[in-house]
Order: sequence, then structure tokens, then C-alpha cells
Amino acid sequence: MKTKIVATIGPASNSKDKLKALALAGVSVFRLNFSHGIASDFVNIINNIREVDKEIGRPITIMQDLSGPKIRLGVLPENSIQVTKGMGLLLGLSEKRINDEMPYLPFDHEVILESLDPGDRMVLADGGLQFIVRKRRKDGLVVLEADNSGIVTSRKGLALPGKSTKVRALTDKDKKDLTDGLKLGVDAVAISYVQTADDVREAKQIIAAAGRHVPVVVKLERRNAVDNLDEILKETDIVMVARGDLGVECPLSQLPALQKKIIRACNKASKPVIVATQMLLSMVNSPSPTRAETTDVANAVLDGADCVMLSEETAMGNFPVETVNYMRQITDEAEALLLEGRKLDEPDEDKGIPEFLAYSACLLADKANAKAIVAHSITGAAARQISERRPPQRIFALTEDPVTVKTLNFVWGIEPIFVGKLEKEQSHLQRAENFIQANADLEVNDCAVITAGQRHASLTTPSGTNLVKIYWK
Repeated sequence: MKTKIVATIGPASNSKDKLKALALAGVSVFRLNFSHGIASDFVNIINNIREVDKEIGRPITIMQDLSGPKIRLGVLPENSIQVTKGMGLLLGLSEKRINDEMPYLPFDHEVILESLDPGDRMVLADGGLQFIVRKRRKDGLVVLEADNSGIVTSRKGLALPGKSTKVRALTDKDKKDLTDGLKLGVDAVAISYVQTADDVREAKQIIAAAGRHVPVVVKLERRNAVDNLDEILKETDIVMVARGDLGVECPLSQLPALQKKIIRACNKASKPVIVATQMLLSMVNSPSPTRAETTDVANAVLDGADCVMLSEETAMGNFPVETVNYMRQITDEAEALLLEGRKLDEPDEDKGIPEFLAYSACLLADKANAKAIVAHSITGAAARQISERRPPQRIFALTEDPVTVKTLNFVWGIEPIFVGKLEKEQSHLQRAENFIQANADLEVNDCAVITAGQRHASLTTPSGTNLVKIYWK
């Protein structure tokens, strides 16, 4: 159970019994989709998850997913408009609707409307309809030309592939939802339609103002977010490859390569990465996945994903628990292949001492045939760096930080263990040794490698990971 599973909660899975069954099947993170509700709608679900957490004796993470600025058309007076390739249409504010020989698409996002230039592409209905901006008229209306045929209906989602807009990732609703969610005790927050690192900083400011410290998950749905990935990685804690909207922003033929590049960048930065959207979509109505879906999930693991995510499959599907069971079987097989051909690579030359300590721990674990690596880490950084090397051993991460223990549920191979404050005269090394001695999964004479922060005599707190030790039980 090294690859983590994120499951979206909805009508098919929001009872306590289903939540417990999903957790026992292998879910580490439950996603609450605030596109379909507000904080008060999730109170009972959160309480049930907390009870399940205690009953199974394993930390479960609750991720709030904010809806973001979903850009949509307005309401069409007609029931629908039949569009044919090459057809002209007008795009403009609802209040400026005029009688014209061309059909009129109401669009009440004035800032975006004013930013449109001839040659821009516009995509509707999750990529089903595509238009080219041909010109801006003096009356402020925009002339579009249909690039394919289809039907336009009211409130269709709209995307502008590759177009940078002044729309921020956090709407007023998102800010309120985030504040309310933090009060309810969510463990992580995902922000939608991010464009720049400023969007991440804004979310973190709201979190800090609420007196909380939880990780931020950036959903990569915009092409310009991918272009700004290096800067975003410096600010975010976790990344999600949100292939639904990203597949609208970019040609579908480019999506597999983009996924691999994003995962590679996240691995290099020691930032957890989630692959999402349509992973086992056929299991909404079928008790088994397609061959292509099993390959998709496996390839995400082989590419280096920390987590794989289920959306409709667990939120509204007919087989939510069976879907998680299938996903776990697929990831287990992929992990076996990944570790079979694994080569322990040395960190790049630009990496620092922490990365080389993690590499040394994995190298020692290999040479000593260790059964486990035990990392005592307050922030979780040491555990993440060990995970980055993808060792075959179990990785136990001991932490006294309640935020870190939930954040580590996003990291490949990590089994987070919450421990209390240090007892008097006890060191992190001693606590790691005590954990090994008490762990029933490790037998007498089993070997484990420990990484910890050795306390200096003149200091009252550890100064980060500075020790690697081989320990025999």
C-alpha cells in the first residue's frame, strides 16, 4: 500500500459504513468537493471520517477542494443553438444582446471579454465545441467562428487554452468556503484554476489568518500554470495533475507527455503529486474497469505519482468500494514492477545534505537487507526525501506534529505515525528505537535504518535530520 488513494465523497459514499469500508480498502485521503456544497453540508461527513480514523487506528486526511472561478456562458433564450463548422456567432454581455443575423452567446465576464484578441481559441463543453476569435466589433461584441459542429446550451463551461486572464483562483465563495472549512478542521485544501504562484500565496495568507497551518494542493488545470510550474512548486505543498480541464486547455495528444513532465518536476522537488480524472471511470456503472484504465493507473504509478484519485467513481458510482479495491490491486502490481527494476539513484549535485542523508539511509537499508526505514521528522521533509528514492522497505514516519501526520498521507510509501511530545531526557533516536521494539510487524533480529535529529547539548530542540543509524531489534 505504497501509492496513496484519494477518494471523492458523494451520495454513494457519505455514510459512516461506506467511509469505513473505503478506508479499510485503502483510501488515505477523502476529498470533499466544494463545487457541490458549502461547509455546513459536510459537517456530518467530517465527523464520520474522524470516528472512522479512531476506529481503524490509522490517520485519515480530509482534503477540501475549492470550486474556483468556473467560467460559464449565460442563459440562452433559446433552448439550444445548433452550431456548424465555419458558422459565425457573437459573444457579449447579456445586457448588450442585439438582434443580429448571427446567434448570440451571452457571457457576463467583462474582464475576460475585454481580453479576447483575434486568433484566440475558445472551448466549450469540456472540449466538445471549439471556436476561433475572428474580430472585436466597435460595439464591444466579439465575433467567433465555429471550428467544429455541435450544440450549445445555457451555462456551458468555457475555457481559453493558453490565454492568461486576470481572474484569480480564489473567488469570494472560495474564500468563505476555505475559512469555514478550516473551522471544521479540514487537513488540506486544493485550489482550482491556479495560474501563478500568487494564487498559492493568497490561499496561504487566508489559512494563516485563520490561525491554521495546512498544506495547499495546486490543481494544474490551466496551460499557463504548467508553464509557471517551477515558480508554483516553490510555493505549493502538493500538486494535482487535473487531467479533465488540463485536457481542454491542451491538445489531448500532449496530455500524456505533460503528465510525465509534471510528475518528474514534482519528484525532483520532493513535492507529492496526485494524478486525477477518469482513472477508473467505467466503474461508475461497471464492477470492473477497462483494460485501458488499468494501464492508465499503473502507468501513473510507474511515472512516479504519489497518489491516484477517484472522482465520480466513489462519489456517485454504483461500486465505490469495489473501485478502491481494484485500484489497490492495480497499484500493488505496478509497485512490484517499479521496485523490481529499481535502481537507487544518487541525488543530483545541486541537492543538499538532507537529500544525501536520505539517500544514505536507503543505501544502508539495501546493504543491510533492512525490513524498514524509520524517520523521525517534525516537518515531514526527511520522510519525503526518503520516499523520493522509492525504497522497497516500509517507511515509518514518526512525527509529533498533527498537521504533518495528515500531510504525509499524500506521500508515496509513507506510513505516518503520530507520537506525543518527547518525554524528559528522551531523544528522537530513542523514540525511534522504542517504536521499533514495540512494532509487532518487526521481528527479533530484524534490521531497520533510522534517520533522526540528534539533539545538541546546548540546544533544547533538534536541528533537523543529522543522524543515520542501523538498528537490529
